[in-house]
Amino acid sequence: MELWPWLTAALLLLLLLVQLNRAAKFYTKITLYCVLCFVVSAVASVVCLLRHGGRTVENMSIISWFVRSFKYAYGLRFEIKGRGKLEVDHPCVIISNHQSILDMMGLMEILPPRCIQIAKRELLFLGPLGLIMYLGGVVFINRQRSSTAMTVMADVGEHLVREDLKVWIYPEGTRNDNGDLLPFKKGAFHLAIQAQVPIIPVVYSSFSSFYNSRTKLFTSDPARGTWCPGGKVGSKVEGQQGRSQAVSPTSETPQLPRPPWRMEVEWRERSR
Repeated sequence: MELWPWLTAALLLLLLLVQLNRAAKFYTKITLYCVLCFVVSAVASVVCLLRHGGRTVENMSIISWFVRSFKYAYGLRFEIKGRGKLEVDHPCVIISNHQSILDMMGLMEILPPRCIQIAKRELLFLGPLGLIMYLGGVVFINRQRSSTAMTVMADVGEHLVREDLKVWIYPEGTRNDNGDLLPFKKGAFHLAIQAQVPIIPVVYSSFSSFYNSRTKLFTSDPARGTWCPGGKVGSKVEGQQGRSQAVSPTSETPQLPRPPWRMEVEWRERSR
């Protein structure tokens, strides 16, 4: 008995379910995103090894090129204003909020040259995804062992200036899509003080108009993402008595200077 009619019927039923069921559509798109990440990571790893032979921040330009293609699969495009504000010619620490796994697409759209990221150590063991992050110079920290994490960050501070790098950090330490900010971890600010480099704060506006994991929303409808990098802070970011302070939305620490400009990114449905 031939199986292809049954397989065709099952595929059609699945497609119908995806069209009718919001949760099914959500999980299908998330699954596709994860599959894309793993497949593209495997291909990009080969390209990086052939191009540069191993681990280097220069591989980030290759990784960025691959990840920027994801938006075509999801019918999204970006409009960016003020991109050059992040393309500074000196080391710095870039901090931003972290809403979902989709942040990577926005990150790769504006990633400045010679910029590495800080990530949790668990990601290193995700097969080809961990490999491509390693090849791109991503620094992994063990969040369960603060002493080890501090040592790693100290090493990053030494390389930051010597190798003319930029470091992108999510100071909340985890994903947060509640529409507000979690208290910031101290690591990014200690790093800026140690290396005597400025901090550039970057804000992603809410993705809730097209992506919401709680309501199982994942569409290509027009949505706005806004990055608001602020004034340079870092070498003088100190609390009372010269000690660095943790920063949270409700802390009593001095406010960052009001950004003199904004970088805006629009997610829109692509013309078909």
